[in-house]
Amino acid sequence: MENEDTIKLLKECDAGSKMAVSSIDEVLDKISNDKMMDILKESKSHHEKLCTEIHSLLSENNSEEKEPNPIAKGMSWLKTNIKVGVDKNDSTIADIMIDGCNMGVKSLNRYLNQYKNANEPSKKICDRLITIEEKLCRDLKCYL
Repeated sequence: MENEDTIKLLKECDAGSKMAVSSIDEVLDKISNDKMMDILKESKSHHEKLCTEIHSLLSENNSEEKEPNPIAKGMSWLKTNIKVGVDKNDSTIADIMIDGCNMGVKSLNRYLNQYKNANEPSKKICDRLITIEEKLCRDLKCYL
């Protein structure tokens, strides 16, 4: 059961990391504040590095990557473009990104509880992803 929970947890972390990178990419060209741009680029880099580690662990467990849910990805894109279309400023983007971070943290904690038999390295990866999301949320609050 450990291997099954490990794979499931890693796949959810993979999908979450990819969703974060996609969401950041969606807003980068809409940001006017250079410091905010740097914060998002740094977070994107952390997510991408974690994705690489996750892919390696999935490969070691003879498992495939997991893409984000297409409906969730589409809804995120739609929400971002509608909100930014109505009110194009850094505060709106910070608000959208913070909402995404909070949803990610909530989901990741749920997966940690759901896949209790996952091995320690996969739980640590999930914890690191939660930490990245929480840091991005904290860093963006000053732009609200």
